[in-house]
Amino acid sequence: MTIVSISLNDEILSELDKLQTTMGFSGRSEAIRAGIRSFVSEEKQKADLSGNIHAILLVVHNDEFDHVVSGIIHNFEDLITTHLHSKIEKEKCMELFLINGDAEKVSTITKDFQTNKNMNTVKLVTL
Repeated sequence: MTIVSISLNDEILSELDKLQTTMGFSGRSEAIRAGIRSFVSEEKQKADLSGNIHAILLVVHNDEFDHVVSGIIHNFEDLITTHLHSKIEKEKCMELFLINGDAEKVSTITKDFQTNKNMNTVKLVTL
């Protein structure tokens, strides 16, 4: 087994500790491994997508980053059939996109959101 060091801010560390307790993980490492397994599994499923697909893309972010979301979606207007924006708490916003299009482009828009540090949550569900 290889040991990997990571840095976590206080907010993420607190959330990790809560998950560890509520989900019954024996330690932080076990919780992190479970999260990584889930992430790897999701990415493998996305890599296997092909052809024209229908999907739902959920993005949660702070409202100060609305301009970042707008910048990304302008590059993918041909994919997005419906876009819902909702304020969910204090300064948090939720974007819900109904998408129809080429699987490779769907993967690209998803990656653009996932790799942006200003996004809190990004989840793709294929239909």
